[in-house]
Amino acid sequence: MSVLFIHSHFGPPPACFNAAVEAGLVTIMRESTLDGGMLAAATGIITTTHLDQVWFARYQAETAHMLERGGRLFFNGHILRPFAEGLENYRPMLSKRLADFRLTQVNPHPVFGDLDPADMMTRKGVAGFYGRGHNPLPRGARVVTGLGPLRLPVDWEWELPGGGVIFSHAGNDLWGQAPEGEAGTPDFAMRIARWAAGEWVKVAA
Repeated sequence: MSVLFIHSHFGPPPACFNAAVEAGLVTIMRESTLDGGMLAAATGIITTTHLDQVWFARYQAETAHMLERGGRLFFNGHILRPFAEGLENYRPMLSKRLADFRLTQVNPHPVFGDLDPADMMTRKGVAGFYGRGHNPLPRGARVVTGLGPLRLPVDWEWELPGGGVIFSHAGNDLWGQAPEGEAGTPDFAMRIARWAAGEWVKVAA
């Protein structure tokens, strides 16, 4: 099976992934039609902020099997039901001044390419859409994007001992955060699909 995009809400899936589907990188399936065997057999998994985490937690063993085979998981949103050992629940920001929403690239990552996270700080002039907190950094993970003066890990990548990798974005679906005024969303989605398919190796810090 190719990378599995878990479509977890009613309505059509995001059109920005059409090119990835046509290229055979991604298979989009509704959450209600999936079972543990499909998750275990996937090359990688992409989830959205709408993921039913109670449902997903039931398949922790199957997700672990996918990761142990070297698969990759791209997680969007707040971790509320940790699905792997070493993960912790989402922590919201304590302060919400404008400076607390500033984004800093702590380490480069191929998903972002030459995009500067600082250009994704606002949508329609409003800050906070990118993230308002963080999923705590697991031991051995590296920060990709920092939030605010403390550089809270709003984006991080974690390479597991078995070879699998988890990318966490603790905010709205990352493909919707491309800088305003740029036609970057389809390209952003393709980069995420390519990462989930294992086309890029870990970038050294």
